Amino acid sequence: MGDDKVFKALSDANRRKIINLLKKKEMTAGEIAENFHISKPTISEHLKILRNADLIGSEKNGQFITYFLNTSVLEDFVSYLINILSKKGERNE
Repeated sequence: MGDDKVFKALSDANRRKIINLLKKKEMTAGEIAENFHISKPTISEHLKILRNADLIGSEKNGQFITYFLNTSVLEDFVSYLINILSKKGERNE
């Protein structure tokens, strides 16, 4: 897991919203864009950052690209955070 890429990807509220949307169902870029008041090129840039962090994946279906959540990377990231928190707790004892 590229921790720096994941932290960067999750640092933006719009990207976190995209993750929440994809948690519910797979979507095209156009469907994702309907949930925002920002330009489609900006949505595309957010999707690129999320893909580069492996938080989302994409699959071409005809003329459309469908985006989906990569839950394994999120699970690894949550485990990483839990590990940090549990180590912090050990020092406080």
